[in-house]
Amino acid sequence: MIIYLATPYSHPSAEIREMRWRISCEVAAWAMRQGHTVFCPIAHSHPIAAYLPEDLLLSHSFWMNQDLPLLAKADTVWVYPCDAADVSRGVAREIKEAKRLGIPIRLISHDEVGQLLDKP
Repeated sequence: MIIYLATPYSHPSAEIREMRWRISCEVAAWAMRQGHTVFCPIAHSHPIAAYLPEDLLLSHSFWMNQDLPLLAKADTVWVYPCDAADVSRGVAREIKEAKRLGIPIRLISHDEVGQLLDKP
């Protein structure tokens, strides 16, 4: 099963983006330890973003063009909100695309992830 792990990223603060990247990596690593194949655009793309010009770094359309073709290959989409109270613009777009393609969506709660990350 291939999981597309959707998490928020964009924020004016580089520190918040870094925190969201780290959280995304933790959740992706947990799923991988369970035997799943995971693509998490934030975990995989954050290091690349450092090599992009500012106008692409936070460009919604640029990142959707990178991510949505990979989402289409997934068996399921897992959504983790990180620290965001609401679903981000990018995550909302990923959910919309998953629904359009008939890909099952699973929302992962803060409580669930806290418990999951405590387990080896």
